[in-house]
Amino acid sequence: MRRGGPTGPTGAVIGRAFQLLEAFSAQRRALTLSEIARRADMPLSTVHRLMHELCAWGAVERGEDGMFRIGLRLWELGALAPRGQGLREQALPFLEDLSQITKENVQLAVREGTEVVFVERIAGSGAVPVLTRVGGRFASTATGVGLVLLAHAPAEVQEDVLAKPIERYTGKTVTDPARLRRMLADVRATGFAISDRQVTLDALSVAAPVQDGQGQVVAAVSLVVHHGSTSPLTLAPLVRTSARAISRALRPPL
Repeated sequence: MRRGGPTGPTGAVIGRAFQLLEAFSAQRRALTLSEIARRADMPLSTVHRLMHELCAWGAVERGEDGMFRIGLRLWELGALAPRGQGLREQALPFLEDLSQITKENVQLAVREGTEVVFVERIAGSGAVPVLTRVGGRFASTATGVGLVLLAHAPAEVQEDVLAKPIERYTGKTVTDPARLRRMLADVRATGFAISDRQVTLDALSVAAPVQDGQGQVVAAVSLVVHHGSTSPLTLAPLVRTSARAISRALRPPL
């Protein structure tokens, strides 16, 4: 998703640098200079100059094959984000417990704008394949964690999401705004969300909210299992217990 950047001469340079970094994706992790210029829609000479500066800083790296890749310096900075690494470190013991108990996929996500960002995922042995990845973004309307985070998002965020066309992933994806409103109300009432074959036809997700010390929902944890392998109502208490344990870990000591 393309975001607005700062204005002015310095802001314009920073904005172009962000455009170059956004040329990379999970599907295109290594790019040539020409590919970056084409994907960023910028002159090759400008891309050459900016990529040289990004390389010098460590934001990107150039391999012996001449291809550019995201550099470790960005990973180091990203690890400082409190909603990413800090949250992950607090939650990881409980996520691992849930994974050990169920042998299924366990995920932790936060909301950024109208999307969700996955900050941790533990793959269970023999678990159903999923489309999500750590650091990846996803629509908030289809996944279990997305439904939880959207249900507890400010009203203006919910209205923004529901006013736009809703992406369909499978024939089971809920795209009707009125039905989604009812689902979000159910999430708030029950304390958990169910996403049944909305992302892939072989997967079912059950998610619950994680709260900070002020009672604000700051993340969501989920189990993703094979559809039909078990009842979501059986999974809900496990997920809610893990979410409450993470919530307690996020509270400052008395």
